[in-house]
Amino acid sequence: MGAIQHMHNERTAIVDNSVAGNSASEEVIAGNPSPDNNGPAAAIAAGVHEAAVAPTEVVDTALWRIAEQNRKTNAFSVIRTEQAKTEAADLEHRSDLEELPMAGVPVAIEHSLAVAGETVLAGSAAVDPTSARTDDQVVRRLRAAGAIIVGLTSVSELGLWATTDGAGHITRNPWNPKRTAGGASGGAAAAVAAGLVPVAHGADGFGSVRIPAACCGVYGFKPGRHIVPNLDDWSGMSENGVLATTVGDAALMLSVMAARPNLAEVDPPGRLRIALAVDPPLRFLRVDRQWATAARTAAAVAAAAGHRVELTTLPYGSALLALLLRWLAAPLPAAARLTHPERLQPRTRQHLALGRLVLRLRLVRPAQIDRIEARLLEFFERYDVVITPALAAPPPKARAWSVHGWLANVLTATHFSPFAPIWNLVGWPAASIPMGRHTRSNTPVAAQLAGPPGSEATLLRLSAQLEELRPWARTVH
Repeated sequence: MGAIQHMHNERTAIVDNSVAGNSASEEVIAGNPSPDNNGPAAAIAAGVHEAAVAPTEVVDTALWRIAEQNRKTNAFSVIRTEQAKTEAADLEHRSDLEELPMAGVPVAIEHSLAVAGETVLAGSAAVDPTSARTDDQVVRRLRAAGAIIVGLTSVSELGLWATTDGAGHITRNPWNPKRTAGGASGGAAAAVAAGLVPVAHGADGFGSVRIPAACCGVYGFKPGRHIVPNLDDWSGMSENGVLATTVGDAALMLSVMAARPNLAEVDPPGRLRIALAVDPPLRFLRVDRQWATAARTAAAVAAAAGHRVELTTLPYGSALLALLLRWLAAPLPAAARLTHPERLQPRTRQHLALGRLVLRLRLVRPAQIDRIEARLLEFFERYDVVITPALAAPPPKARAWSVHGWLANVLTATHFSPFAPIWNLVGWPAASIPMGRHTRSNTPVAAQLAGPPGSEATLLRLSAQLEELRPWARTVH
């Protein structure tokens, strides 16, 4: 399956030779980029369409790799060995394989989405362990496109935390197992980065797809509101997203999940107006130089491709306060349905208690978001896309963060991942794209691309263009 795989002072352009071309910053190492940008998922589907490979072959290989490698990362919480084999065999007998865009592609689903016959535990012992009777609509669409669900990936409790661990397991970064894979969708990112599956689903609430994608050096995409079906959307702040080794594969899977085939088309975009914003959302936050360089690298590549790039500052305003208040309140509806709330992790219990206090004091008000969104809309009258660092620091150490207190977890997340959540607050699309390697942590670095409502196709096309000009190491192996 592996084979089927000088910044101007004027704010008018970015042509920083320290991060473009052959003089790439010594702080960012590109790794060993693959010349093939088509992506293993697309190649698998093409092979099945041409009868060059059978779905059972593909799935058997994926399951073998998962069985051999999963203990190194704890990417998967459930491996669907027999079910996946049966589904692959059934698929093989279909006469319409050529019409299925993801025929035979092994896919991982975050263990928070309903898959028939499997639990929907969301990383928590407090959730009803009864198996789901039916598939979530996103899962149904993936199956209908020919994808095979080979397993469910590890997720932080209720999708709340920026690291992924729980009782008896820690999800580790395939590039450096001493570091976390990030969260909440840490398992999905680790599975893709380790080469266990070419594509994976993840739910992005407050950066839950883009944070682990940046940690693990894969492409992560969060669509805007109402693009992909979402049953439990954290009041509009969480979306079903995609993680993949290539932009093309992510676009393919997103097009299926959204039932919008045009999203799979990633031809270069027209000339775009791009903003580069490397300042953090709060003044006291420090951005690691290598992560800032990742954003500048992406901007330099975009400028070299002909886009107009300006250095500017995003109007974050009071966004982080509004984010904190909504993050505290967001899980309360789901928490009210828990069958065993006494089994929640201590940090989660404190989080929910603070959330109830926030609601009781009526601290969450729509006008807060209205002001932030109005400033962003005004900003995007001048730009099509903004580029920021994806993270502000390397991934934290891989440890049992779930036994640490609420404040320790919050401070850690705030210091290493402050750039992602604002796009959840307003419900706009955003992506994390790899941009080299951090020389001290030996983990990837990445840039974040974001745009206004309806810019999913623009972000995907720009991402594919950046990937073609500056490809990255696809997987650890």
